[in-house]
Amino acid sequence: MHSFLLQSLFPYLLIASVLWINLELSLCQGDEQFKNCGSAVNCGDVGDISYPFWGLNRPSHCGQPGYEVQCLDNIPMINMMGVSFRILQMNTTNPRTVKVARQDYWGTICPPTFVNTALNFSLFNYASGYTNVTFYYQCNSTIELSKQSCNISNKLSPVIYLTRPMTAGETSLNCTDEVIVPVYTEAALALEASKTTVNDAVNGGFPLELEIDNDNCNKCLESGGQCGLNTTTNSGFSCFCPDQAYASICNGTQSGGKGKPIKLIVSLTVVCFIGVLGAIVFGLCRMRAKQKGHIKLTMKHIKITRDTLQEYIGGKHDELLIYDFESILVATDNFSTENKLGQGGFGPVYKGKLAEGKEIAVKRLSSTSGQGAVEFKNEMMLISNLQHKNLVRIIGCCVKEDEKLLIYEFMPNKSLDTFLFDSTRRAVLDWGTRFNIIQGVARGLVYLHRDSYLKVIHRDLKVSNILLDEKMNPKISDFGLARVVEGTQNLENTQRVVGTRGYISPEYAMGGIFSQKSDVYSFGVLVLEIISSKKNTAFYIYDRQLGLLAYAWQLWKEGRELELVDEMLAADSYSAPEVMKCVHIGLLCVQDNPMDRPSMPDVIFMLNGSTNVIGGPQPKQPLFTIQNTVSHPQPQPSNNEVTITMIEGR
Repeated sequence: MHSFLLQSLFPYLLIASVLWINLELSLCQGDEQFKNCGSAVNCGDVGDISYPFWGLNRPSHCGQPGYEVQCLDNIPMINMMGVSFRILQMNTTNPRTVKVARQDYWGTICPPTFVNTALNFSLFNYASGYTNVTFYYQCNSTIELSKQSCNISNKLSPVIYLTRPMTAGETSLNCTDEVIVPVYTEAALALEASKTTVNDAVNGGFPLELEIDNDNCNKCLESGGQCGLNTTTNSGFSCFCPDQAYASICNGTQSGGKGKPIKLIVSLTVVCFIGVLGAIVFGLCRMRAKQKGHIKLTMKHIKITRDTLQEYIGGKHDELLIYDFESILVATDNFSTENKLGQGGFGPVYKGKLAEGKEIAVKRLSSTSGQGAVEFKNEMMLISNLQHKNLVRIIGCCVKEDEKLLIYEFMPNKSLDTFLFDSTRRAVLDWGTRFNIIQGVARGLVYLHRDSYLKVIHRDLKVSNILLDEKMNPKISDFGLARVVEGTQNLENTQRVVGTRGYISPEYAMGGIFSQKSDVYSFGVLVLEIISSKKNTAFYIYDRQLGLLAYAWQLWKEGRELELVDEMLAADSYSAPEVMKCVHIGLLCVQDNPMDRPSMPDVIFMLNGSTNVIGGPQPKQPLFTIQNTVSHPQPQPSNNEVTITMIEGR
């Protein structure tokens, strides 16, 4: 019997030994990574090149993807979207900024190729204090707008450079090439005044703000660690400690209340003992189960408990915490109605305050929501892998019997719908705030669709899923319905159509086909709602049978786009060209045919362009009316947005 037991347990003892060896190697690797990332590097006149940048003498695990710096001829360079930028200056304070200049325009306005400036908006965004200069090449011009020329095809051609849109008379010049180059505002003003300092203006560069959340890095540095990349998944943040492998912060602790780190770094002896003991227990249980013929369960049927949850996510997400249910009860005052922030398809969301004073938002899975363990684990695992300033950050989770809770960072201004559709509170949303929200949501979607290592389709983008921080910056939330697509995979087909009425794209609602263009459609609806403060499912002009999308298109067709603007915004309080551009973009995004919709990187390019998009694609009339029928729709409460599931027969 004993020999049989040892023979049965041998594979598990072997696995425990391998785990011991791997952990020892991991600890050594963590120490090496700590040393490698311990100091910033310099290149030329630019110093303090540190996280999230890497390159030079800093290995790739000391930074984040996309932030590689090269030192060429003592000049720090970074490549982005096919264009090389030289780094002129770094500012490590909050917000972190870097000043760059286009290398192909350094010292000349006659580059070998004519390429617009395009940023990777998941990495950088334009900081305040810049202006676009547009260079026009090979123009049929008799107007002396500039004093410089370029030798193009062995022919001297005048170069027109403007910091403003061309006037009606100037647009008739029929210029062959047009290039947008951002410059620092003061240099641009001097350029506009004298027309002689174009090279100085371009060489002065322009500031960019880093699109990266530094909270985890700051905590890591304060604990004595070094900031770096999670090399297991090749994405996400990791803190390298002198005596540990990956951790949230060093010394085995984490700020944030009664949450317990999912992965604990312990001595090798204890790990070995636990591993062997666990192997023995597991072997005995397996033998007993085989004898009784009960091993027929799959993960789909296992009831989520604290232990199974820890086993399911343990070791993969060190930054996640598992909270005690009792501590959440205290934090939310037993889920009191006074602490209720809103109601979604997943269930109610409550404000909470942990014992040490940290404010949190608690999403409580409702037993009647139609969503369960799959959506719970999907959101928990997915969002913990995604880090972007325009995505809400998950802190941890909690499970006890039938209770399933997700713990998030607290957003003091709640969700966008609490302002946008409130007759009094929407006055807080001036045009600058609304445009910033549109841009922020677009950047978050670009990250999901293109720049994160997981290619994610959200599938439930709507105003109630846009949360606002203390500065009214937007963060996309609620990833319970999100789907990950592999590599170049684009289209998915499903018989279970999920989403929210008013935001679902035609091809998804009618055929169960979803793609990144489904999110683009939802974004277009969102843009038109933000401009108008009108709800797509509640707005209807009965005598003309027009819903919001059709009404917006009618106004655009007649050149009356500004009539769509929320009447609470005074005419002199917003930029008319900016509003017209946003209406145009919104209509392009809600085209019936997904092939006619722009990608989110295209949307970002149009939003950040110095001119409108009139010369670009023209939106067609939206004919899809399944979400706005002729019957009189009843306005819905803004704080009770319901996520629905429709079954499409096949």
